[in-house]
Amino acid sequence: METRVASANREVIIGGGRPTVLIGERINPTGKKRLAEALRAGDLSVVREEALAQVAAGADILDVNVGATGVDEVAVLPLAVKAVAETVDVPLCIDSRKIDALKAALASAQAVR
Repeated sequence: METRVASANREVIIGGGRPTVLIGERINPTGKKRLAEALRAGDLSVVREEALAQVAAGADILDVNVGATGVDEVAVLPLAVKAVAETVDVPLCIDSRKIDALKAALASAQAVR
């Protein structure tokens, strides 16, 4: 069995007999005060920095999560997804427990294509 994850320009295949796929998990404000504060302020520069650094370090896929106290996920997750998609060309894993945030983020990701 294989899992295919794609961005507008790149596809990553996860499956037996294939190389290990690295998923960058640093775009997550849990335990990251600077990122959480930036997200609350609507500043996506830290998100872009993390995306670039993780891809430079070899990440094949980036997880994007903005869940933190005081962050409106429905409003901010789509902006973060769009910022990452415009900054790097790796596939994204959009991460939230809030269905409305996921719906908005998916729409944002498709708009970048």
